[in-house]
Amino acid sequence: MAESFNTKQKANDEKGADVRATNILAARAVADTVRTSLGPKGMDKMIQDPKGEVIISNDGATILQQMKLSHPTAKMMAELSKAQDVEAGDGTTSVVVIAGALLGAAERLLSKGIHPQTITEAFLMAAEKADEVLQEMSVPVDLSNRDQLLQSATTSLNSKVVSQNSDLLAPIAVDAVLKVIDPATATNVDLSDIRLVKKIGGTADDTELVEGLVLTQKISKVAGGPRRVENAKVGLIQFCLSAPKTDMESNIQVRDYSQMDRLLREERTIIAKMVKQIAKTGCNVLLVQKSILRDATTDLSLDFCAKAKILVVRDVERDDIEFISRILGVEPVASIDHFTADKLANAGLVCEEAVGSEGSIVRFTGLSSGPSQGGCVSVLVRASNQLLLDETERSIHDALCVVRSLVKRKALIPGGAAPEMEVSQKLATWARTIGGIPAVCIEQYAQALELVPYTLAENAGLQPVEIVTKLRAAHAQGDKFAGINVKKGCITNIYEEKVVQPLLVSSSSMKMATETVRMILKIDDIVISR
Repeated sequence: MAESFNTKQKANDEKGADVRATNILAARAVADTVRTSLGPKGMDKMIQDPKGEVIISNDGATILQQMKLSHPTAKMMAELSKAQDVEAGDGTTSVVVIAGALLGAAERLLSKGIHPQTITEAFLMAAEKADEVLQEMSVPVDLSNRDQLLQSATTSLNSKVVSQNSDLLAPIAVDAVLKVIDPATATNVDLSDIRLVKKIGGTADDTELVEGLVLTQKISKVAGGPRRVENAKVGLIQFCLSAPKTDMESNIQVRDYSQMDRLLREERTIIAKMVKQIAKTGCNVLLVQKSILRDATTDLSLDFCAKAKILVVRDVERDDIEFISRILGVEPVASIDHFTADKLANAGLVCEEAVGSEGSIVRFTGLSSGPSQGGCVSVLVRASNQLLLDETERSIHDALCVVRSLVKRKALIPGGAAPEMEVSQKLATWARTIGGIPAVCIEQYAQALELVPYTLAENAGLQPVEIVTKLRAAHAQGDKFAGINVKKGCITNIYEEKVVQPLLVSSSSMKMATETVRMILKIDDIVISR
């Protein structure tokens, strides 16, 4: 009896080990995919979806989001990258690389016969210690010191496709954040207050921070209405400027001309009455929300608006309504009866501007609401083609997130793989004081972190073994700011080179990578539910 129980136990153990091995393999395969795009000299990935649309990016979260992963553990890696994107906004590639390295270390420990629970406990201890080490090497940041914020935003942009424009884009990101927060009291930044408006044409150099609001919708030119309005009174409506329609199923039959005339006359009267009521409030710029079921505006209503000297902007997206109402200080109105003068907002100038060969933008300037437009700003993003435009937008978003991380945790640490090496060095020293099996696990954890400097050097085309050895030696001698300078191809004091990143990026990437690895190690069976 005991023998059969032992056999069963052994079979279960073997099954658990097999499941773990497959899980680790799947997760490491994902980590190896994005590993080449780590750092300023990382490669980009080209992703083609089934429709043939192409995305070019080296943002870890974007790459993994677009990949069609079927293995559940591989999906966990994509989720990990997404979580890092939400929490810190940057370091989405390094978090996956660290997780992959830790899984490699776990695999080596499992092959030595160490129990997975022992490994996860030791890894947790190591992660807590790592956080302390990062805190010790951090430099406090003052939000009123714009230079410090600029350095970290520039470092974030240096690993992107638009790195040559980083000296233009970094100040835009920093100023945009500083406009929507109060540096003295802020603890977080709501990035929905900063709207990135994409318009193709021009180059990335034409990207600008707009004092006011920019819309990519066109001004309706059907009836030759005004294109430029000074001292504008802006209204935002969510109802349709068109004659009422019957329900979906029913229809009206018109049998003779007099009935048809009456119908058309009635339509004119209804629309004329609506436009009159809008004009009566003094409104001379009208933003109309996009409508799906019926026409938001008809040629007739646009003609009436043109005669009443009202500038009409059509097809305002539903998602933008809240932002527009906040930045202009205008109240969206859902029915004509509630459209009154107190719902309007003032703007110094509303005009249409031609940009590039095709398309135009509508610019609202001289807004009156609040100290800085109710704490909202727009950034007009420009690029020569769609792929670059999307990538520029993602890069600016990353830079904004970096500045937000500094607002959340006001501390900076050096970049260039210095934090990983410092943590690795300190953990290895600390492991020797503990003894026992956990010490072996912590040593492996420390060794695994060296994959980040190794990858950084490898991607930059340097000699990885030589560079990592030099870096380890520098940190062992107590030079905690030593990092890999990829531009010069050697080890320098990276803090003096102004390569810095927020503390939150590194601390959250180590914490999250460890959590994910612990979760993967604890799985010993996969059950398919029907």
